[in-house]
Amino acid sequence: MHDGSDSAAGDCETVVVRKRRKGIYILPNLFTLAALFGGFYAIVMAIDGRFAQAAVGVFCAMVLDSLDGRVARMTNTQSAFGEQMDSLSDMVSFGAAPALISYVWALKDVGRWGWLASFVYCACAALRLARFNVNTAVVDKRYFQGLPSPAAAALVAGFIWLCTDLGVKGGDVAWPMFFLALYAGLTMVTNVPFYSFKDIGFKKTVPFVVIVMIALGIAVIASDPPTVMFGVFVLYGSSGYVIYAWRKAKGVQTSVISMSTDEPDERGLHK
Repeated sequence: MHDGSDSAAGDCETVVVRKRRKGIYILPNLFTLAALFGGFYAIVMAIDGRFAQAAVGVFCAMVLDSLDGRVARMTNTQSAFGEQMDSLSDMVSFGAAPALISYVWALKDVGRWGWLASFVYCACAALRLARFNVNTAVVDKRYFQGLPSPAAAALVAGFIWLCTDLGVKGGDVAWPMFFLALYAGLTMVTNVPFYSFKDIGFKKTVPFVVIVMIALGIAVIASDPPTVMFGVFVLYGSSGYVIYAWRKAKGVQTSVISMSTDEPDERGLHK
């Protein structure tokens, strides 16, 4: 007599489904790791007293940081892991590294005021990155809310690089370094709008003269990198206040936060 046990066993046969392992995209994260290495290298160079190399490390980290996001978008490899990794890398390269380099180079010569300025810069970098992550969906993409951390780091590192190149010792410019660190740090956490350049279409065709101008720009930078780079970021670091004043004078909204409150999560961000 057939009791159907074989059939039942067949019907109840369990199928083992193996879960796909979650992985990470290697290409954009390689750029992020390289940027992190730039910040770590800068700290090590500062400890060794090689401040010009430390400043160059920060600038290299800045270039690599600008590439990881673009590479991720171009290759369609964006991920939540990559976003968190990028923020942590930025905190080291553009928060901790410039704060420590400036302290070891000059700020230690003004005692507790020196480490206070260094800490304020580092804390403001952390606050700026945290606010950026929270407000990403509601900020006008054409502008940054406050000075972006790579530009703030470039101000600090550029000043150190320029002074080192001119043979000026950190102790001789400790107070200018103090005020510059405070300016860069506090400007990161203001609501002052800084142009983001994100609306420039790099995939679009451009007139031939644009390529010529880019080539000339590269040549100018190569002629005297410390002076040119510091000058560029001084202009950018003050441009936000010019935009703010112009908008204020014209009666245009100065906040870069979207005024839409359709989404519940956006309520309270406009106060």
